[in-house]
Amino acid sequence: MDIYKMRNELTGGRSIYDLPLRVTFYARVSTGSDEQSHSLKNQIDHYSEYINHTPKWVYIDGYVDEAQSGTSVNKRGSFLQMIEDAKRKKFDFIITKEISRFSRNTLDSIRYTQELLTAGVGVLFQSDNINTLMPDSELRLSIMSSIAQDEVRKISERVKFGLKRAIKNGVVLGNSNIWGYTKLDGKLVIDEAQAEIVRHIFHQYASLYNGIRAICGWLKKRGYKNNRGNDFSFSTIRGILTNPKYKGYYCGNKTRKIDYKLSEIRQLDESEWVMYKDENNVPPIVSEEIWEKANNILKERSEAIQRF
Repeated sequence: MDIYKMRNELTGGRSIYDLPLRVTFYARVSTGSDEQSHSLKNQIDHYSEYINHTPKWVYIDGYVDEAQSGTSVNKRGSFLQMIEDAKRKKFDFIITKEISRFSRNTLDSIRYTQELLTAGVGVLFQSDNINTLMPDSELRLSIMSSIAQDEVRKISERVKFGLKRAIKNGVVLGNSNIWGYTKLDGKLVIDEAQAEIVRHIFHQYASLYNGIRAICGWLKKRGYKNNRGNDFSFSTIRGILTNPKYKGYYCGNKTRKIDYKLSEIRQLDESEWVMYKDENNVPPIVSEEIWEKANNILKERSEAIQRF
């Protein structure tokens, strides 16, 4: 059934449930936690039963995503596949819970619903009571999408505020995947087995004047592996040598997300870092003296390479 005919039927007083349609659904949760997985299963069960129990409808298998963010569709494979299948005329109608499940980006919401309408497919946002087959849907969709998008902005601002408070209070941010330490209650605790390797790296570089590639070879020869079970790479060794945490310094505010709608994260200039000596939260693995010596050597070698 084409859009023109469906819209005429609806404006003439018939319900969407009276139309003979091939109907699918779209379900999404934002994380992979057990609670969210349970929510996803409930969504799938609900829509499968809902569509199958509507006499005029033909059930078409749904589309499901477990995404990290609702602000963009770029990493939602099932969503994009649904758009492509709509263009191939595999179904007539999509049911989803609410606009924030579809997209929290106003432009994306309007763009994709328009693409679907062009393909002859309507969308029902159940909780928002918006059916894109109705003439007034675009205005209502714009308003509801803007509200959903602004909620993402507010969440982003609350997260930024929390990070600033954490930095101010000396809470060590980031994951626990820093070689030589484990993280406990916002503080770093030295892992002596790994810390010994860190000390070897600094000793070889600052005292024996071995290069980073030579250190990689030394570690590989002795069977040392990183946290992923791989050989230590050049960038990993360089990262260890330049990380101020190893000399007992708190270091935060090194990166910043450019905009809440974008996934790009920018590395900030060292002048913008929050850094100070804090051996309580960041116990040193090497002395300041050997750390500074290693970094001076690294700087001299880098400048020498640039001159050539």
